[in-house]
Amino acid sequence: MWGIWSSAFFLLFHLVVRVSGNAEGDALNALRTNLLDPGDVLQSWDPTLVNPCTWFHVTCNSENSVTRVDLGNANLTGQLVTQLGNLPNLQYFGPIPKTLDRLQKLRFLRLNNNTLRGTIPMNLTTITSLQVLDLSNNKLTGDIPVNGSFSLFTPISFANNNLNPLPVSPPSQIPTTGSPSNGN
Repeated sequence: MWGIWSSAFFLLFHLVVRVSGNAEGDALNALRTNLLDPGDVLQSWDPTLVNPCTWFHVTCNSENSVTRVDLGNANLTGQLVTQLGNLPNLQYFGPIPKTLDRLQKLRFLRLNNNTLRGTIPMNLTTITSLQVLDLSNNKLTGDIPVNGSFSLFTPISFANNNLNPLPVSPPSQIPTTGSPSNGN
């Protein structure tokens, strides 16, 4: 009988801890369950731990709120989850993956307001189906690609970053005529 009560207590305790747990940990766990992780780099992301600040690839501030998730070079595949919006103090989510150029049917790429860092991968210009791009309000640096599909996008797509200004085209050559002829 004692075994049944202790099992029931353990289960109830686990559910209470899980329900009252950290919303930020729940958000990161939702991300983890939505990703394929062949290298098991997210194995420390234990949903039974209330505080995700002990997980690898996660950094928190003094109030134990997630400020950084760095999953660079982790060989993860999958989709980002809407629960990432439950990380109000997130300041760093890493660079734009260079492998996005494999998404040759991608039509909309909106990565605005994410505090992404690094440069805009030049190989993204090869996505010929890309119709909408918004990389605004991040911490991107370097040059703005102007070739390929990126030639369609206006400066507002790149606003509020630390990017170099778009190159200005040189003035077109005005043909010069020889010296005026005096008719001689």
